[in-house]
Amino acid sequence: METESLNRKNSSRKSSIVNGSGDRGGANGDGGGGAGGDGGGEVTLKAKMSLLNGVTVIVGSIIGSGIFVSPTGVLMYTGSVNLALIVWVISGLFSMVGAYCYAELGTMITKSGADYAYIMETFGPFMAFIRLWIECMIVRPCSQAIVALTFSTYVLKPFFPECTPPEDASRLLAVCCILVLTLINCWDVKWATAVQDIFTYAKLLALFIIIATGMYQLYMGNVQYFTFDNTDTRVTSLALSFYSGLFAYNGWNYLNFIIEELKDPVKNLPRAIAISCTLVTIVYVMANVSFYTILSPDEVLGSSAVAVTYAERAFGMFAWTIPVFVALSTFGAVNGILLTSSRLFYAGANEGQMPEILTMIQIQRFTPTPAVLAMALLSMLYLTVSDIFALINYVGFATWLSIGVAVLCLPWLRWAQPNLPRPIRVPLVFPIVYLIATMFVTVVPMYASPVETGYGILMILSSIPVYLVFIAWKRKPIWFQKMMVSLTHYLQKMLMVLGKQTKPAQV
Repeated sequence: METESLNRKNSSRKSSIVNGSGDRGGANGDGGGGAGGDGGGEVTLKAKMSLLNGVTVIVGSIIGSGIFVSPTGVLMYTGSVNLALIVWVISGLFSMVGAYCYAELGTMITKSGADYAYIMETFGPFMAFIRLWIECMIVRPCSQAIVALTFSTYVLKPFFPECTPPEDASRLLAVCCILVLTLINCWDVKWATAVQDIFTYAKLLALFIIIATGMYQLYMGNVQYFTFDNTDTRVTSLALSFYSGLFAYNGWNYLNFIIEELKDPVKNLPRAIAISCTLVTIVYVMANVSFYTILSPDEVLGSSAVAVTYAERAFGMFAWTIPVFVALSTFGAVNGILLTSSRLFYAGANEGQMPEILTMIQIQRFTPTPAVLAMALLSMLYLTVSDIFALINYVGFATWLSIGVAVLCLPWLRWAQPNLPRPIRVPLVFPIVYLIATMFVTVVPMYASPVETGYGILMILSSIPVYLVFIAWKRKPIWFQKMMVSLTHYLQKMLMVLGKQTKPAQV
């Protein structure tokens, strides 16, 4: 009875919050939350993203700092330039296969949250929560913190040409980067996608300049480094080289996280995936070819910023332009991570696996403001940690493992729910090939790097007590429920947000 009374109070308070905000009507001036003019519209996310926006989200999320700063991991483990280029091509094709599988899943299960939503529908809440925990609490905020730090380092580099920029200055500028993009993402999805579009074009321009000069060097006959000399044929080294290559392609599934905001997703999702994955693969391979027309393998392995070293050799007095383009690239990548990751928080909260406040939408801007703020705060928290790069390495295998589990949803649902509508139907050979390759690039590195694997497993296991206490345990004390309701209402009023519910008609 006490719980029922609490729920009635909660509902009553929600109504009072609506009416209190309320005589203003919807953000679009329709008096109904932007979904209709009768005062009974829904406060929900709007489908504002076009096909072009979808392509730039994927391309902008994939191309961050890696291709500019340190494309050395693949070469380190392959030993030769030619085999490194083959790994880059196969990694791109592998990502395309995974993206093709996600196109069927995304048009069949049209919920924001991507693989989290697919695992939830297929294997239930426990497996889905493990994926949510690793991605939301560790991988995404750590990745955003690292890319923001890379942005600040390259912005400050011209002011400290002879040394590394001060650590405190880099962290402070990284915080400013995250705060600016948080404001943009809280203000309007169109603003966020416009930022993504502009900075995606900037990074592609930089890469096309590098590729153009590389093609000129090829025309001049600079092919002396393209050999199989020193090839490392060990299986563990080959697996680790693919691990590095695939990490550079990470982000091809990000559009699936915001599918509810994509116009005509059945048509535009597979098109956006096909265009962006093909474009990124060509750009990555050709950029690597360009690097090796001037730089020797030893020079690449010895450089902490390959693109900058290449520019110093190829562009002379204009070499300063590359750090600027790297800064633009990473700024866009931070925006892409924030845009898509906040929707993962939102999707988890909608399933009851995150605090209720994260399900709520700003009543005037129609953006998931609480989820965006949560992602930004976690990222800034990780900026205080001294060695977050190691943390990403510990959970990197878990990321690919969970994507493999998501792809497993496809054949599993074909067997368990054959009558589900499937606007896109992928041949089963694609998920089977992807799953075999996923096992190869996760199991072998686990054997080769047992310490990192051990830490990663501990992080995964940390999700179990959280799940048992906060989700599986339904009969929580009344005082705890009251505290959470009060906190939720306070945050609602402060942020002017509402849940995905129908607004009452105005009197």
